[in-house]
Amino acid sequence: MYDTIIIGGGPAGYMAAERLGHDNKRVLLIEDRHLGGTCLNVGCIPTKTLLNSAKLYIHAKEAEKFGVKAQNVSFDWTAIQNWKTEVVTKLRGGIKSQMNRFGVNVITGKGEIIAPPSGEIPAKVKSVSSDGSIAEEEGKTILICTGSASVMPPIPGAKDNPFVADSTALLKIDNVPKRLTIIGGGVIGIEFAGLFSALGSKVTIIEMMDEIIPFMDKELAPILRRSMKDVDFKLGCKVERIDGGTVYFQIKNGGVEKNEGDLVLMAVGRKPVLDSWGASAAGVDISPGGVAVDDRMRTNIPRIWAAGDVTGKSLLAHSAYRMGEVAVADILAALNPEDGGESAVNTINPSGGGWRMRYNAIPWAVYGLTEAAGVGITEQEAAAKGIEILKASLPMKVSGRFAAENTFAGTGAVKVIADAGNRRILGVHAVGAYSPEFIWGGAALIEQEFRIEDVKQLIFPHPTVSELIRDAVWAL
Repeated sequence: MYDTIIIGGGPAGYMAAERLGHDNKRVLLIEDRHLGGTCLNVGCIPTKTLLNSAKLYIHAKEAEKFGVKAQNVSFDWTAIQNWKTEVVTKLRGGIKSQMNRFGVNVITGKGEIIAPPSGEIPAKVKSVSSDGSIAEEEGKTILICTGSASVMPPIPGAKDNPFVADSTALLKIDNVPKRLTIIGGGVIGIEFAGLFSALGSKVTIIEMMDEIIPFMDKELAPILRRSMKDVDFKLGCKVERIDGGTVYFQIKNGGVEKNEGDLVLMAVGRKPVLDSWGASAAGVDISPGGVAVDDRMRTNIPRIWAAGDVTGKSLLAHSAYRMGEVAVADILAALNPEDGGESAVNTINPSGGGWRMRYNAIPWAVYGLTEAAGVGITEQEAAAKGIEILKASLPMKVSGRFAAENTFAGTGAVKVIADAGNRRILGVHAVGAYSPEFIWGGAALIEQEFRIEDVKQLIFPHPTVSELIRDAVWAL
């Protein structure tokens, strides 16, 4: 019998398996495709690998501005794709190695709950391996980590259209399209727009909202958009139908325009995977947005937890990591009720099984030719909540390192928001190179409830772009 059966081997699942295995628990991880889930295989990692190649191409073309001459610069899409595959394969192997290291049993196949745990009776999970073999496994606890899938909205002409692709399919194309139409100006759309526009595609983004990246601070989102000089943005426009590679959309005044492309990317978001793993048989409560969980990732069924995208709480890989760890802390406490989990959680939580999931300090990041990141509330969210704030914004070009390493020294800014009353840091937002690399610092300030005066006493390394956070705090 297993201590824990995990269904889904994405970031939440494999991280939880690793942590439980580290505590010498007997763990079964069932994943129907590849370890690493969407992020590693068809999401975060392959897109960033392709984007890095695009950035190297652009940097080589612009190298003369830095005193370096490169002649006849070109790119090889097949070689770029091969490098992407090599990176993904290596990292996938690394996860497998970690599972072996911590004694996690991995089944490649589908997992389905056929009987939930009841009192002292363990749960039963059916596994259907990729070779067709079927087995029933018993577990004291279950963790659901089935992730999410791309959304394909019911737009007339989109279904079964060879010209329409989701992000997974776009990663596999054989050639760079001459004309790419992207429906959706969120993170996925912006990152692919940056990639293909850098490689010469004529990219058009059609976005229903009045600005890209709806959750970004409204002062910074336009900076990111304007930095994408080769992308044509159609904002405040609603797609009506698709005919082959032609997208018809309604503009603000009510008229209808069309955009012709060689390929259409549907980038309107993702949704939790809520079927095929036995939610109904287990009696797990499904909320409108995903599996309903509390702040310790518990479902309504005792000894069943859920973590990651399947909860619909925060569809980010780093959120999934944290959810998995919070779930593990509670699982370990449940497996060791005699001491509240104290003896078993030493490797994940020295103070016991009391970790809780908090969402106010989860950072987000957008990776493109111009990067962006943020954490905490925006100025607009503060106003909606009636919070009086102090705010300060500084252009990236005042950073010595940013100016030295970027050709567009005027592209980017860092903004800090603080509560005018208690002077706590409420939000840190950035547009420009390296933003995703230093935004964790903003998350730490918010998580630990740092005040303006506390941040002023911190020493940031110089020259770095991250020290703009400190400069902005002083500007408050």
